[in-house]
Amino acid sequence: MKLDKYTIAKRYSKAIYELAVETDQLEVVNDQLTKLREVFEEIPDLGFILTDERLEPNEKLTVIAALEKGFCGMVCHFIHVVYENRRMDDMPRMIAEFYHLYDEHQGIIKGSVTTVTPLTSSQKEKLETKIANLLGYSTAQLKMNIDPTIIGGVIVEANNHIIDGSIKTKLNHFYSELVK
Repeated sequence: MKLDKYTIAKRYSKAIYELAVETDQLEVVNDQLTKLREVFEEIPDLGFILTDERLEPNEKLTVIAALEKGFCGMVCHFIHVVYENRRMDDMPRMIAEFYHLYDEHQGIIKGSVTTVTPLTSSQKEKLETKIANLLGYSTAQLKMNIDPTIIGGVIVEANNHIIDGSIKTKLNHFYSELVK
């Protein structure tokens, strides 16, 4: 059975996350994975290049050796394991999944808030505090989105939770009750 890329990313990220926690290296690994993510952002096709069969194995190993030089210990070994399993094109997803586990460990929930007009910094701060408390986290970090079609209110999406307090949704519910 072939695994989808999301499942693969979750498995690899969970492995390095658990090992980092177990060896008390979570902060070091997080910092190094941030640097690795930057490499993949600077060279977006790097993962595909290192997975592509058209590139000779010795050429790939030269690139991997240069990449590994920038990292030490666990992250260096992680790069090697991912390369050996021909999953370098999945590395950005693995790093993103690691961040999710790291944020959970730190009590941080990330998400978005959609409003008609931008919230003031005070309003955003109060909303983040309320969402963090409501969902059982110590901190919420919400990215702002503006959508005039919601008419008013807010929609918060975080960690597979949707809190829809928009006027548009309330009007749609009201309308569906009327036509029953």
